[in-house]
Amino acid sequence: MRLYLLALNPTDSVSEGFLPAAARLGLDVTVLTDQPGPHLRRHPGTEVLECDVRDFRAVITRVATHHPPDAVFTNSDHLQTQAALAAEYFGLPGKSWRTALRTKDKAHLRRHLAATGADTVWSAELPAGHDPAVLTGLDVPHPCVVKPREGVASEDVVLVGAPGDLLPRCREIQARRPDAALVVEEYLAGELHTLETLGDGRVRHVLGGFHTELSPPPYFIEERLTFVRAHPEPVVAQVLAQLDALGVHFGACHTEFVVHEGRARIIEVNYRAIGDQCDLVLAQLLGIPLFEHILRTHLGEPLPADLGARTDGAARLEYPCAHRAGTLTAAPAAADLTVDGVRLTYRPLREVGERHELYHTNRDFVGVLRATGTDQRTVDRVAAGFLAAQRWEITP
Repeated sequence: MRLYLLALNPTDSVSEGFLPAAARLGLDVTVLTDQPGPHLRRHPGTEVLECDVRDFRAVITRVATHHPPDAVFTNSDHLQTQAALAAEYFGLPGKSWRTALRTKDKAHLRRHLAATGADTVWSAELPAGHDPAVLTGLDVPHPCVVKPREGVASEDVVLVGAPGDLLPRCREIQARRPDAALVVEEYLAGELHTLETLGDGRVRHVLGGFHTELSPPPYFIEERLTFVRAHPEPVVAQVLAQLDALGVHFGACHTEFVVHEGRARIIEVNYRAIGDQCDLVLAQLLGIPLFEHILRTHLGEPLPADLGARTDGAARLEYPCAHRAGTLTAAPAAADLTVDGVRLTYRPLREVGERHELYHTNRDFVGVLRATGTDQRTVDRVAAGFLAAQRWEITP
């Protein structure tokens, strides 16, 4: 059976999750990407074809002129609509392209949730190239959040506290992203959480989620995530109702939401598996073939009524961040340890000698620590102890 996997840059989710899962399922894999070089280097032995994967017409043509497909899949935020359209063209199982589009486009998401009565958040769209001064005629609530309409990884997402700061912030983002439309929306107070779900269009499983700790405002860098086996049932019900309104029923979905005074409100919906190695942790904690299950849904196979997931897992992920621009001159090497029953996996995300600017996004991560066990207090203590013993140095 032939799986076409659409990708931009290589990711840990693909390299350590989906490609090994595809091999275990006995699938022939063709990677379609606009960056073939990095994939050929990272995935030797995998068929990699160059393709303008952002264009669904190019994807359909590349598939149609190669081997017949049995599944078209992507775990990229940017390529869900293209993969859904290609799957529909070839009559294959897949996500609704309309749902993929409305979850990716944050303006569509807000409009749709409001139109269906699921939730109403004040928001306004600033098209690419438009003068932010048009916002002065609107009753913009403060604080508010400015972000790219189709952005990811908290890039150029910023909290604006005072009315006088709104236009400068918009212009700063426009200078970096002249072709990007922006969304301005009211700030939603509350603790940030995620909900991880997996469905086949008939059955939907809630896999748990994470509690996310962010950097100080005005930016929203995810610095620490703690696994939550089960959010309170009323909270889960509210989030699922909003996902139903959006039409999210198929495959993996990673939803970010806040809870304030018992009310759950969606921040954004990423219609794919959670990234930044959290998906690897999730599969390990639950003790299920998570990546295989995701691929099987795209092959048209139903999910089992009971995944048989473990319920005794505890985990914490830490992302040491660069706090200034410069060259990384000292950093710990990759490590795999077990301390007091806690499994520690540390992976560098930058090489010593690399120079970077300060991005105020997840691109500031210099490494990731995965700590897993069965007791959260022990996991937290061991993770904190490991990090305290390490040293990262950045030379301006």
